[in-house]
Amino acid sequence: MADSGAAGDARPKGHGVAFRDALGVWLRIGLVSFGGPAGQIALMHRVLVEERRWISESRFLHALNYCMLLPGPEAQQLATYVGWLLHRTAGGLAAGLLFILPGACVILGLSLLYVAFQDLPLVQAVFYGIKAAVLAVVIEAALRIGRRALASGAMIALAGLAFVAIFFLAVPFPVIVIGAGLIGLLGGALAPAQFVKARRETESGDGPVLDAALGEGQLAHTRPSAGRALRTLAVWLPLWFAPLLLLAAGLGWSHVFTEQAAFFSKMAVVTFGGAYAVLAYVAQEAVGTYAWLSPGEMLDGLGLAETTPGPLILVLQFVGFLGAFRNPGALDPMLAGTLGALVTLWVTFTPCFLWIFLGAPYIEALRGRRALEAALSAITAAVVGVILNLAIWFALHVLFAEVEEVTVAQVLRLYVPEWSGLDPFAALLAAGAMLAMIRFKLGMIPTLLACALAGVLWRSLAA
Repeated sequence: MADSGAAGDARPKGHGVAFRDALGVWLRIGLVSFGGPAGQIALMHRVLVEERRWISESRFLHALNYCMLLPGPEAQQLATYVGWLLHRTAGGLAAGLLFILPGACVILGLSLLYVAFQDLPLVQAVFYGIKAAVLAVVIEAALRIGRRALASGAMIALAGLAFVAIFFLAVPFPVIVIGAGLIGLLGGALAPAQFVKARRETESGDGPVLDAALGEGQLAHTRPSAGRALRTLAVWLPLWFAPLLLLAAGLGWSHVFTEQAAFFSKMAVVTFGGAYAVLAYVAQEAVGTYAWLSPGEMLDGLGLAETTPGPLILVLQFVGFLGAFRNPGALDPMLAGTLGALVTLWVTFTPCFLWIFLGAPYIEALRGRRALEAALSAITAAVVGVILNLAIWFALHVLFAEVEEVTVAQVLRLYVPEWSGLDPFAALLAAGAMLAMIRFKLGMIPTLLACALAGVLWRSLAA
C-alpha cells in the first residue's frame, strides 16, 4: 500500500520523531484516555502540544475542527490524523488502533461479566446508581455543547427543530444531519452572521517539529494526490464492506451479524456531533426496532463506556454483544456475543481510518472555507437538539418503571410514563449528580462512582 492508502514508510522524515517513540506515546494516551471526548482531546493537547511539542496549538485546533466535521469519534480521528502526519499510514493506524484497543478489550470483558452476573442484587444496585449518573452526564453534555454551538437565533431555532423532528416526529437521525447541513450551506450564503463564527487567525509557531517540517515543504504525503486518494478508496472500501457482503452471502440479510454489520455501517456514516448525538438514534433503533437490549441495559452500557478508556462510541460494542448474545442461533451465546462485538467494532471504526487517510491531505486546502464552516455550525446546533432528545428519553426510562410509546394521527410520537411508577430516589440521585457536575464541577468518574455507591447503599437499606 502507498502513502495514506496503505502501509507507508514508518521512518521519520523531516521531523526526527522516531516511530518507536510515537508508539509509546499513543499507547500511553490509549490507556489513560478517560473522560469522554473533552477529556481525551485535553489529554492529547497536553501531551502533543505542551509536553512533546510535536504540533503547534493552531495546527492542533485546525485538525480538531475538521475532525469534528467528519462522522465518527473526533478524539480517535484526531489521534489518527496526527499519527498520519508523523509517520504516514503506519503512524495513523498505530495511533488510531492504540486509542481504541485498550477500551475495546475492557468493554468486551465487562460485557461478558455483565451477562454472567447481571441478575445479582449487588450488580443491579451498582447499575441502579450508575443510570442516574449517566442521565446527569448526558444533560451536562447537552448544556456544554449548547453553550458553544447556539451562538445565534438561527442556531437556537435549528436545535429546536431537530429536537421536535426526532422526539415527536421520529425523523431518522441521518435525515436530520443532512437537512441541517443543507440549511447551513444555504444560511451561510444568505445570512453568514447567523451561521459562521468570526475567526481569529493565528500563526503556527516554528518550534513544534511537525510545523517546522511542513513549513519547509517536507512531508510530501500531506499534499493532495488523486492517485493516492484512489488507492486509499481501493484499499479501505473493501476492508469496510467485504465483511458485510460475506455475512450476507453466508448467513442471509436477516441474521443478527448481518443486521449489525449493516446498521452500524450506516451509523459510521452519520455519526456527526459525537457519541451523545448518535446514541439517541442507536438507542431507539436497537431497543425499539431490533430488540437487541432494553432501555435500562442501554443505560448500563453507556455507564460502562463512560468509565473505561477510549472513545465513548465503544458503547456500540456493548450493544452488538448483547444483540448477538440474545440471538445466538446455533452458537454458544457467549461466543455469539463476542463475535457480534467484533463485527460491530470492525464496521464502526474501519470507516474512521478511511475518512482520515482519504481526507487528511485535503484538510489544508479546505482551510477557511466559510461554506463548510456554516454547514458544520448548523449540524452542531442540530446535534444539541438530538442530545436533548437523548436526555429526555433516558430520563423517562431512569425515573419511571414503565414508559409507553403512543402514536397520534399516525405522525406524532409521544412517550407516556406510568406516573405511579415514578422512582423518587432515582430522581433525587440524578438531581444530586447534576448538581455535583454542573454546579461544583465534580469529574465524571467520581460522580459515577459516588452514584454507584449510593445505589448499593439504598438497595441495601430497602432490602
